[in-house]
Amino acid sequence: MFRKSLALALAASLSTAALSACAPVTRDQGFSVADINPASAVVGTDTQQTVRTKYGSPTVLAVRDNNTWFYLSQTTDRFGAYAPKTRKRDLVEITFDPANGRVKSVKTYTLADGKQIAYARRETPTVGRELSVWEQLLGTLGSALLPPGQNSPGNSPGSPTPAP
Repeated sequence: MFRKSLALALAASLSTAALSACAPVTRDQGFSVADINPASAVVGTDTQQTVRTKYGSPTVLAVRDNNTWFYLSQTTDRFGAYAPKTRKRDLVEITFDPANGRVKSVKTYTLADGKQIAYARRETPTVGRELSVWEQLLGTLGSALLPPGQNSPGNSPGSPTPAP
C-alpha cells in the first residue's frame, strides 16, 4: 500500500515537473513604455532635450543621422529548447529638424510592420581544400609527435626552427 502511494506521488510530481518545463519564459527587452509613450511627443513643440527628459535616452540612433531616434521594445516567449518567438514589438521613430532641433515627425511601427531580411551568405574563398575528419585527426596526432619548437604557430612542419 505504501509503495503504491509512493509510486503514485512520484508519478504525479514527475508529470507536474514535465508540464511546468513546457511553460514559456517571457522576456521583455528594450524601452519600457508602461507609463510613458514616446509616440506622444508633440511635433513642432518638443525638442531633443525635452524628449530626452520625458522619455529617456533613445534605444538606438540612426546610422549617420543623429536627428533620428528610435525607442524599441519587444516581448519574446521561449518554450524549452526552441528558438524564442517575438510576441510583441513596438518601435517609435522620432525625427528632429536639424535647423531648430524640434520634433519633425513621430512614426510608430509594430511587429506587423516588420520585414524578414534575408542576408546574403557570402563566404570568402580560401586557398587549399577542406580536410576530412581523418586527415584532421591524423594531422593533430602527427603535429603532437614533432620535436618541440617545430609545432608553433607560423611554422609548418619541415620549416627551420626559429632561433630562441
